[in-house]
Amino acid sequence: MNNSTITVDAILTKKGRELLAKGSGFNITQFAVADDEVDYSLWTSSHPLGTNFYGAIIEGLPLVEASPDETQVMRYKLVTLPRGTKEIPVISLGFESIVLTAGQVNAFPLRPTTSQGLNGAGFGYTAILSDSNAAVLVGTGLPANGTATAPAFLGDAQSATAVVARGLEFTLTPKDVPEQITTQISIVGNQTGAVITLPVIIKPKPIV
Repeated sequence: MNNSTITVDAILTKKGRELLAKGSGFNITQFAVADDEVDYSLWTSSHPLGTNFYGAIIEGLPLVEASPDETQVMRYKLVTLPRGTKEIPVISLGFESIVLTAGQVNAFPLRPTTSQGLNGAGFGYTAILSDSNAAVLVGTGLPANGTATAPAFLGDAQSATAVVARGLEFTLTPKDVPEQITTQISIVGNQTGAVITLPVIIKPKPIV
């Protein structure tokens, strides 16, 4: 291999595999890269041979082979942020957990904000409720035909029960569950890749 050759080992998402199995043509419009295999603690600023060798160990690390197990790879995605961004964006909801009771009249609102004003109009967020049996998730504020961020931190088994919505704001309406369900909701910034994950507890109706 020389500097004029780049080898890319890519793997399709679950949705991509479904389209391929159906014989449907598809064009790749989005992709993600990550540095999961890089151990930055190996940067050696005291290397006796000088600055050209500070990162020699890192550059010699083996590359991780592409894997379909999304719970094991792509956990540290690289993102492109607007020029001048000085801090890693952080998503805030104003609370740390959600506890709802089946039968409550009003839907629970989720209004995420991101530091530095990112993920605004045109980008928004993708919300992923891990268990669709717990509640109804609805997103508003973005075109319905937009593309949601792939929940790469969910495995195929979880993805089968998850529900995904895209928007600037969201609502959660608890379902009529026979027993308590404990799950989680993750909100991903479509522009920044920032993620916040909260526990969600849905309690059954109280016995009268």
